[in-house]
Amino acid sequence: QLQLVESGGGLVQPGGSLRLSCAASKFTLDHAIGWFRQAPGKEREGVSCISASGATTVYADSVQGRFTISRDKVKNTVYLQMNSLKPEDTGVYYCRQSTSYHCSGYAPTILIGSWGQGTQVTVSS
Repeated sequence: QLQLVESGGGLVQPGGSLRLSCAASKFTLDHAIGWFRQAPGKEREGVSCISASGATTVYADSVQGRFTISRDKVKNTVYLQMNSLKPEDTGVYYCRQSTSYHCSGYAPTILIGSWGQGTQVTVSS
């Protein structure tokens, strides 16, 4: 099963920043990549998507202007820079590769592989 590895989470105060990483060691990230999150007691939701070329990025309204998705093809890694974090950003963050090269929205719906362990982000004072 194709599974990505998320890292970079942690505990941060409101207004703080974190940078999450999404990496693959055994295959190339050559399709669109989506970041998702799941808050306690809630369903998993899409956060952001970046196209295969990196030219297109899409964000959920809740994170627009605060989060930035990017990718480094040399390092085979996708990042999610999260600034001005809020308590409602708390959750486990996951990344997944789409079957498409493009982002039709901020949450790719047809995904490759399976969910990984995710990385915990906690925003609290």
